[in-house]
Amino acid sequence: MVFGERLPLAERFADWLTGPGITRGLLGPREADQIWERHLLNGVDMASLIEPGSVVLDLGSGAGLPGLPLLLARPDLEMVLVEPRARRIEFLNEVCADLGLRARVVRARATPAGLVLLPEGASHTPIPLADVVTARAVAPIAELGRWARPLLRPGGRLLAVKGLSAAAELDRDRWVLNGLGFLNADVLTIPTPVGVNASPAPPTATVIAMTAGGVSRET
Repeated sequence: MVFGERLPLAERFADWLTGPGITRGLLGPREADQIWERHLLNGVDMASLIEPGSVVLDLGSGAGLPGLPLLLARPDLEMVLVEPRARRIEFLNEVCADLGLRARVVRARATPAGLVLLPEGASHTPIPLADVVTARAVAPIAELGRWARPLLRPGGRLLAVKGLSAAAELDRDRWVLNGLGFLNADVLTIPTPVGVNASPAPPTATVIAMTAGGVSRET
């Protein structure tokens, strides 16, 4: 089962998304009927690509997608939710407190020079380099690569959830990613996890995945 004994927590998170998530404008009102297949399950598709105990930075986390579903399915992960907007930071803090999730919520903006901490995101605890950076519906892959590169340790991976145009997007921007020092960029289709009553069945996830080399070649 996808969430195992944490399925009740996933159901509570679904209630947060379809309740306050919609009333506060984080999700559209039409999203309620497809909250599992389009949001929660689409988030956990990437779990098989992440090593145990990894530090994961979820860029532009918004309502916590895909970071919180990943953490619900993989409590071994060290999850950092990065989001620049105060209203969404408040939502993420409330959800994590209610569900007892040990995620770090950071108000910051990603830039090619690294994270710019906004006033509410200032912390005396440094943010470690990530084993994995995740993102969904945040930016084109070239821009996302520029933001993710300084946040990844050498050998770390960028995993970006994309749609049907993922292959064309990667072909268009591959030269930028190569210049940033990313290796092995590819489009992966990940089988849908089973064990959650979602109808209709969620589609196979499409993820652009790549590995950070030791040195960026972009100036």
